[in-house]
Amino acid sequence: MSFSQILGQERAKSFLAQVMAREKIPHAYLFTGIPGIGKTTTAVALTMALNCQKPVNGDACGHCVSCRQMKSGNFPDFLSIRPEGKNIKINQIRDLNRKLGFAPVSGGYRVIVLYQAETMTSEAANSLLKILEEPPSGNILVLKATEPLDLLPTIVSRCQRVPFQPLPVDDMTYWLVKQKGVDAEMAAVLARISGGSLGRALKMCENDFIDKRQEWLQRLIKLPGLSREKALEMALECAREDKKTGFQTSETWELGLMEMLEVWETWYRDLLLVRVGGGKHLMMNVDFSHKLKNIAGKLKVQNLINSILTIDQSQRDLRRMRNTKLVMEHAVLSLKGFVEHGR
Repeated sequence: MSFSQILGQERAKSFLAQVMAREKIPHAYLFTGIPGIGKTTTAVALTMALNCQKPVNGDACGHCVSCRQMKSGNFPDFLSIRPEGKNIKINQIRDLNRKLGFAPVSGGYRVIVLYQAETMTSEAANSLLKILEEPPSGNILVLKATEPLDLLPTIVSRCQRVPFQPLPVDDMTYWLVKQKGVDAEMAAVLARISGGSLGRALKMCENDFIDKRQEWLQRLIKLPGLSREKALEMALECAREDKKTGFQTSETWELGLMEMLEVWETWYRDLLLVRVGGGKHLMMNVDFSHKLKNIAGKLKVQNLINSILTIDQSQRDLRRMRNTKLVMEHAVLSLKGFVEHGR
């Protein structure tokens, strides 16, 4: 993966190119931003460029021995540290410290990527801080985190921060159509719902998200016509989606109740958008635009706002490990009431 192959993130790539051109490489970087927007691929591209034997305009050639080793995953000086369970632990940082005592095998730069750096225990963070205070030459640490506020200020101050931004919808849509053969309308939906995260959009393609999303939205559309008993049955069906592993907090991602609620929130957000006169280009569920227009005019703005707040509260309740069945019963009945009173 070279810099030229990374979608978007022009500011981050330009900054790193300038740093390499000056040949004054910081010993530690902090890559911040939501998952799936290119932080890992940029760390790989940086490693390739720094160790490439025949660089081209500051980018890796892709053909030399070092580049081929990186592509095959066999480059000895590219190390990864991931959480063991929920946290990066002190024994992992101590092991890293021992490895840093040896010179890079390739004779160039050793790059160490700390995934989800905010998950470090306090002991691990303090141990890493000692490394950052006296970094061995020839080693570059790349800490990946969503927010710098989740890390010790002393760690942040010793790293060169490189912010990564959510990818533009149009760029993601074009890429998904050209590279993955996704239908243009669905590609636009994925680009919007993923929040500008290409990694998440790709995982949505790999999972059955597209079909599940249709099912989840159809439930909402039918909700106003259901009796109270049928609405409670629907709540129980929703509760069975109870898988709380989400892309936001893990390197893995599977469909579950939190994802369903997120889709529901986009639905009410789109209804509110249409109700106040927003354009189709701002919609997330663009493939449901006709139904959204037909429904939105019948609902009150305040009830749509209340619906969004209800879903947001349900997500918070689930994160606190509240009773899933009760949470969904309350959410579904509340949403049904808002729709009925809005007519």
